Amino acid sequence: MCGICGTVGRARAPELQAMTDSMAHRGPDGRGVALFEGEPPAGLGHRRLAIIDPTPAGAQPMGFADRWWITYNGELYNFRELRRELEMDGESFRSDCDTEVLLRLFVSRGPKMLKDLNGIFAFAVWDDFEKRLFLARDRLGVKPLYHTQVNGCFAFASELRALLPLIGRPSLDETALADYLTFLWVPDPKTAFKEVRKLPPGHFAWFDSDGLRVEQYWDLRFAPEDRSEDEWRMLVATAVTESAQRQMVSDVPLGSFLSGGVDSSAIVAAMSQTGQQVSTYTVGFSRADLRHEIVPDDLRHARRVGDFLATDYHETILQPDVLELLPKTVWHLEEPIADPAAISTYLICREARELGPVMLSGIGGDEVFAGYPRYLAYKISRSLDAVPRPFIEAASNVIAGLARPGMSGRLRGPRRNLWKYMRGAHLPPSERYLSFSSYYARHDLNEVLVPELQNELRDYDPFAIHRAYIDHEGTGDELSGLLYRDAKTFLPCLNLTYTDKMGMAASVEVRVPLLDDELVALAAKIPSSLKIKRLRRKYIFKRSQEERLPREIIWRRKAGFGAPIRSWLEKDLGLLITDLLSDESIGARGLIQSKEVRRMQIENTRGLGDYSLQLYTLLTLELWQRTFLDRTWTFDSIGAAPFIGSLL
Repeated sequence: MCGICGTVGRARAPELQAMTDSMAHRGPDGRGVALFEGEPPAGLGHRRLAIIDPTPAGAQPMGFADRWWITYNGELYNFRELRRELEMDGESFRSDCDTEVLLRLFVSRGPKMLKDLNGIFAFAVWDDFEKRLFLARDRLGVKPLYHTQVNGCFAFASELRALLPLIGRPSLDETALADYLTFLWVPDPKTAFKEVRKLPPGHFAWFDSDGLRVEQYWDLRFAPEDRSEDEWRMLVATAVTESAQRQMVSDVPLGSFLSGGVDSSAIVAAMSQTGQQVSTYTVGFSRADLRHEIVPDDLRHARRVGDFLATDYHETILQPDVLELLPKTVWHLEEPIADPAAISTYLICREARELGPVMLSGIGGDEVFAGYPRYLAYKISRSLDAVPRPFIEAASNVIAGLARPGMSGRLRGPRRNLWKYMRGAHLPPSERYLSFSSYYARHDLNEVLVPELQNELRDYDPFAIHRAYIDHEGTGDELSGLLYRDAKTFLPCLNLTYTDKMGMAASVEVRVPLLDDELVALAAKIPSSLKIKRLRRKYIFKRSQEERLPREIIWRRKAGFGAPIRSWLEKDLGLLITDLLSDESIGARGLIQSKEVRRMQIENTRGLGDYSLQLYTLLTLELWQRTFLDRTWTFDSIGAAPFIGSLL
């Protein structure tokens, strides 16, 4: 894993070095810059985290034939097979790294080579003869790639912060604010900055004298095949094993996260089949911190799997200094992302770094095999569609009123889930699912935004792009439509974004075997009836692990991965909200109505509602604005992560 950047139309060594060094955490093992004269001038930058062939032969930017130059972030899991194909065509290599293979593939096959890759990547190739730039991002968006065009200069980077000195003083995209408040994150290709965009997953782009042209090279296609359940069970079991073992390629120490859930446990089981003892890392929180949360403590399940698979088991009980960590998290996320799981991800990556710089994760299994509770909630809600709508609406209003989350206790979680379910049960199907996966309906959003902003956004619908994905042609059935939407938005824009950035903040490469290209392609052929069977989510995936893991691990209640945000809000973050979300601070921004913030605080405290994530969303937004918008960025001041005192 690495950090990449580059410019076209402007090529100044000190600027490229500053852009590159701002991503030093992404690549502590080396730095490289290449400049190209002519019209237009161009430059590439690279920070290296050496995983495969850590010798100088793998240094970047890497050139070929004094014409093509690459800067690349990622891993190709099938690069050895691709190298053999090229060698059969007469190519020879001077290194043993995947970077050289990737560059030669591009030179020989052009953009068509992207369909041959199995890996996670974002890369750029500069053609110094044609004077044009090629950019590409992996199929599902594991690796980020940002770009901007300002004052005659096109620039790209793995991290937003490297681009900001070219902009100077960035501004908030107000439609992105509506997206963020609704979903806690901003969908591709937008960012929260007006001036910066993302290259979407599964796309490539050319930049030359004709400007930027973006094309899609891959899309998720569902094509169910008629096989028996036993056939699918065996095919999935084999594919999971092959995916995990394929992603174990590394010339440095490698381990795996272990939560005790079926996803991470399946990865560790597959790794263990190589005969090597697997190093695993598990983190947990104190009982006091978890008393407000829906999910139980995972530690006893992780210990059970560690014992069962005889892993080199490492466990840490976290007692984080949230006041120190939150500004650092906001700094490394670069966009406002209000999922407290980002803090937990950083902490486990920081602890796991002692084992080595590469960790495998179970992320992605829920999106590929339908593991989230909202998929089942949608299925149940569809079975109620025969009930007259007025009755559903009346029942929803009554039950939602009775299902107040209340104070902490055993029933708080179920009440909270029932309240969210009933909030959307009366809506049309696609709106219903989006209600289950969002935090503000349109009328709620208008309550929190100031009138001027309501007016500016009156024609903007944060749900529109999500609705289009759900209804996308070719998904075939309703569950596939929901999975397609999540693969295009929730997965890359939230889960993969914070996983990559928090891993890189700790200089750890996080690999995701359950999103392996071959496994994803197989899953798209599995009928939806085997992804959710009766009331069992992720059914065929769990069946595939029955010969490898204890039954109580496979079929236990889903815990999810998060953080004790409600406990944090009662303590340190509560004081921070008082400061950062004061009437004076909110009024100065001119975005949010302070009376709505006060209402949420009061109802949260009294147990009349659960607005923990909404308050955390607003707190994160204010910290993000203070960190990124309230300053003029220069190449001399890209700087390091701020501490909380500097933001108050």
